[in-house]
Amino acid sequence: MKIEIDVPEGKSGSWSVESFEVPENDFSQFISSFKTGRSVPAGKYKRLLRGGTCVMSNTPDEIRDFMGFVWRSSGNILVNGLGLGVLLKALLNRPETEHVTVIELNEDVIKLVGPTYENDPRVTIIHADAFEYKPTKGVRYDAVWHDIWDNICSDNLEGMKRLHRKYGRRSDFQMSWCRSLCEYYKRRDQRRYY
Repeated sequence: MKIEIDVPEGKSGSWSVESFEVPENDFSQFISSFKTGRSVPAGKYKRLLRGGTCVMSNTPDEIRDFMGFVWRSSGNILVNGLGLGVLLKALLNRPETEHVTVIELNEDVIKLVGPTYENDPRVTIIHADAFEYKPTKGVRYDAVWHDIWDNICSDNLEGMKRLHRKYGRRSDFQMSWCRSLCEYYKRRDQRRYY
């Protein structure tokens, strides 16, 4: 599965968007897949980096992470975390999507990615902290997605719980990026200590 994105390469502050290519027969991908269960097949992709560290890409594993949410979503949608805009593009590709409000903490990410979506009347990008943002009174979302974390880690669970509580009464359903995997890591780590 691949989602092509039109976000141009660029740099703003410590953030950058760049293209990259994984060549055929790249042995490092086999090693990565063996260790983590995640790999990148040969092809051309884009990634969002902070200080040289990849935070988001349009690789198949990252797309699979949110496609369950995309398939269940319709109507008025809230997305916490703009990232590279891959989820946003997937949502906008669906006729069931009426409007997407994106909350993004980092102004540099908005400068890099936001212009790609600024002419779509179904998109509103707001520079705010997901934990502090207050939706307009009476606004209800059909679906809410939370993806404000750089890596898959059980430390993210507390923030996920806070956001799910915050939007529980304002949405029909919500999901967080890799929540089940973070829960698995927490259970695994707890078993190691007993």
